[in-house]
Amino acid sequence: MTAGLFRAVLRHDRAVVLGSLAGVVLLAWIYLVFAADTGMKMMDMGDGQMMAMRPEWTPGYGLVIFVMWAVMMVAMMLPGAAPVTLLVSSFAQKRAAAGGAAHGSTTLFVFGYLAVWLAFAAAATILQWALDKAGLLSGMMAVGNIVLVGGVLVAAGVYQWTPLKEACLRHCRSPLDFLLFHWRDGARGAVSSGIGHGLYCLGCCWMLMALLFVGGVMNLVWIAGIALLVLLEKTMPWGRWVSRMTGVVLVAWGAVILATVASP
Repeated sequence: MTAGLFRAVLRHDRAVVLGSLAGVVLLAWIYLVFAADTGMKMMDMGDGQMMAMRPEWTPGYGLVIFVMWAVMMVAMMLPGAAPVTLLVSSFAQKRAAAGGAAHGSTTLFVFGYLAVWLAFAAAATILQWALDKAGLLSGMMAVGNIVLVGGVLVAAGVYQWTPLKEACLRHCRSPLDFLLFHWRDGARGAVSSGIGHGLYCLGCCWMLMALLFVGGVMNLVWIAGIALLVLLEKTMPWGRWVSRMTGVVLVAWGAVILATVASP
């Protein structure tokens, strides 16, 4: 393969990967908008009054909530994985050009990455069930206990400054280093590498995902804000400082809430 032809194939492959990722993310956001709109209509009693929705947790309802969380994780986390996915695609193309077996590596890597977030979606579904059974969730699927809200905000803010957050964010912000030191060959290796990268991203963002229970799992503005924050942390040159300043804001916000509750 000539150098010019290889570059053309590489450009085409990058366009396909970006287009595929964008398409999946777009479909996920369309689903979330539709689900949120449907949920609001179900709670609307007319005259601006909203019904306090207390659904019965059947297996079918649990599956619906899991799907909602799974789609939400795809919509929020897949954009931040675009840089490493493009590198995996380029790596696979070069291996193929050199006669190596790298077909499907990109798809398998993404599947492994998303498997981590599907597991997180399952855990979030169980947590939502527990909070709902305890009577701590509102109709918008937000925590209604003000002390718990303040505690989650403070905890999320403090976590932004921890060494674990810093280490995981460094891996997420350095996709080339991740591939150089953690890539595994073969189909199983591609899935394993995707899972590994997903675990680093989970370690980076899990407390930010917990904030969904603060603003409301059905609050699209809140969801979009957290998704944008995650994207900035992972992809922008000043993302590390965004993470640190977010921590300061969250701690201050939570402290004000807790101080208000404690004051007579």
